[in-house]
Amino acid sequence: MGWPGQGVKARAAPTQKIHIWLRRSLDSDGAHLAKSAMHRTRASVIALCTAAVLLTSCGVGSSPTAPIEPRPSPTPTPTPTPQCSLRERQLWAEARIREWYLFPEDLPASIDPAQYDSVDGFINALTATARAAGKDRFYTYITSIAAENAFNSQGQTAAFGIRLRYDEAARQVFVMDAYETGPAFAAGLDRGAELLAIGTTAANLQSVSSLMASGGSAAVANALGPSEAGVSRAMQYRRGGVTSTATITRAVFNIPPVSSRFGVQTIPDGSGGQIGYVNLRTFISSAETPLRNAFAGFRAAGITRVIIDYRYNSGGLVSVAELTGDLLGRNRLATDVFSITSFRPSKSAENETRLFRSTPESIAPTALAFITTSTTASASEMVIFSMLPYLGNNLTMVGANTFGKPVGTINIDRAACDDRLRIVAFDDRNRDNKADYYGGLAPIIQPQGGRTCQAGDDVNFAMGSPSEASTAAAIGALGGGLCVPIGGVSNLRTAAAPAPAAPAGALLLAQTPSAAQREMPGLF
Repeated sequence: MGWPGQGVKARAAPTQKIHIWLRRSLDSDGAHLAKSAMHRTRASVIALCTAAVLLTSCGVGSSPTAPIEPRPSPTPTPTPTPQCSLRERQLWAEARIREWYLFPEDLPASIDPAQYDSVDGFINALTATARAAGKDRFYTYITSIAAENAFNSQGQTAAFGIRLRYDEAARQVFVMDAYETGPAFAAGLDRGAELLAIGTTAANLQSVSSLMASGGSAAVANALGPSEAGVSRAMQYRRGGVTSTATITRAVFNIPPVSSRFGVQTIPDGSGGQIGYVNLRTFISSAETPLRNAFAGFRAAGITRVIIDYRYNSGGLVSVAELTGDLLGRNRLATDVFSITSFRPSKSAENETRLFRSTPESIAPTALAFITTSTTASASEMVIFSMLPYLGNNLTMVGANTFGKPVGTINIDRAACDDRLRIVAFDDRNRDNKADYYGGLAPIIQPQGGRTCQAGDDVNFAMGSPSEASTAAAIGALGGGLCVPIGGVSNLRTAAAPAPAAPAGALLLAQTPSAAQREMPGLF
């Protein structure tokens, strides 16, 4: 398919931070970037850039730094409009990758762009060695400036508004989440619904089982049609034992990063205390206000034990990740390190250390539980890994192992072609200068003082419900209960009970993903 469906860490434009990949903005000529007001982001996977020479980074919840004054320059002369031919775009991308790529030793000495019929195909060939080593799993790619900016600011996308998981062996597809502002939710689809059949009309429905049999998950994704507003599909689904058919039309809407239904909760712990719960769908700039409001409520209620649900969160703006660290840093010193951004030696001048910053909504957590799955990546992993040195055994990762993306991207824009090139250019490290979790966080949580607890993802209950498997396990972990570690990693509090079954299948991926689908795998 050519993409992993994991969010990007990026450095963004001066007013925002992007995904787990660090993004920095450069001008269309790839000139040296000037550090400016910017945020860092993680996830799924994208950085926001402007046409100006800007440098930003993926980070959580931090205020932009003051811009550096531009260097004096001679009066500019008119430049010719770039020719956006395939070959010219390929050569432009190659030059920037060779300058900024975090793994220059993995790039081929030479490569003929004429052998490839797309920019992304050429980029994939350039980065094939790093990909084979698990260091760049399609994180370096080209996308649309306009589409990515729309998503990173407000979560804007053209979609039905559902997130789908498939089980190819059982030939089933389930709705894992439905966005309150999308057309599918209005039509009755929600978490737990099984998608039974798809058609362009109700008269030509094809069963999901037959689609799976003929073409696997790709056939189901193709049956749902292109990611364009106005595309309609008839969907037959079963929820709560009732089978229904609805014709749903893709519309442009903003995805709420925090659900108005279940995104923020206060959960009784069963012994007279309270636990805070917050579910973050994606690290976009519109997440900042609901996150601040959530932690302000926890602080007012005296809550110090919190569940942060990242189960489908593949990353996004580093600035939102940094904000999350600040919201969890009431007892942190002004000299305490949240994260360290490290570039290749030739670009070490861009390295950056992000300290915790005081914010009025922050709490001093006594225990944290993070709910994760194999989709949890980039900015999400950054928050967990950055908090680990400070919480130790009071930090528990619940659910399944994460994706494993300790690297971030910079963005280089070419406005004339609406091209935004994302390049893996840095890694994000925690206070202890550690960053090597390409195999996911589970194998390193316990050795570095934390805990893991395996749990399933039960679609029969809402996320955040004490009856839902991962939420229940997180509540138990915060109470010091026994649990089975993720992936056999040693756990001093391990129980002898068998591990719960992991959810079958994986999130359904579009064959040609939109900007939003790259950041939120499974989105349709």
